Amino acid sequence: MDVVLPPDDLQNIFDALPDVVFFIKDHRGRYTHVNQTLVQRLGLKRRGDIIGKTVVELFPARLSGTYMMQDQRVLAGEVIENQLELHLYANRAHGWCLTFKQPIVIDGDIVGLTGVSRDLGQPDSQHSAFARLQRTLDHMQVHRGEPLRVQALARTAGVSVAQLERLFKRVFQLTPQQLLTKLRIEAAMRLLHTDVSIAEIAHSCGFSDQSAFARQFKSTVGMPPRDYRAMVR
Repeated sequence: MDVVLPPDDLQNIFDALPDVVFFIKDHRGRYTHVNQTLVQRLGLKRRGDIIGKTVVELFPARLSGTYMMQDQRVLAGEVIENQLELHLYANRAHGWCLTFKQPIVIDGDIVGLTGVSRDLGQPDSQHSAFARLQRTLDHMQVHRGEPLRVQALARTAGVSVAQLERLFKRVFQLTPQQLLTKLRIEAAMRLLHTDVSIAEIAHSCGFSDQSAFARQFKSTVGMPPRDYRAMVR
């Protein structure tokens, strides 16, 4: 059965999902529909405070530039799928999520975009493979500053690479590489609260060099490491 739901109906459905941010934007990146989760996380009172505005008007300058560039990629035809991000909101320190965005195409023309960001939930500790994956996770945590290959991680869990990928997504909702990135970024964020140099942080957290660290940090957190350090101080 083919059913086309109007945007207002989609918006109302996503209102019932407090762990999911839902939005639709027009061809200029202006919000046309949002669910209540986004309203609350921006510290606002009603949808009307967001509708018609862009990320530049709603997010701090440190974040809005990255979000706007991401929107521009989608409005140019790119689909962003399962992008691991750390979102910073007015009413909470931060929250890890997986973001999906795709263009809205009508009669061959891109007229806007739609997207969802789903909060990263707790690992499925009831899964039969949880114990062996926890050992692999502990290994990743201890050795996050070293080069880690998926093949080696699979051996620590006693499974094939394909099985490891599948089990990680089932238990942690992330691929092994995404989880390793999460561990490294979290460690870097802690160190950015100190006086350790950014070059030292990059090295200790397993990045090949300072430039690679800065690119990954900005892609994941939405701002460069220096801006994050300035913000938390």
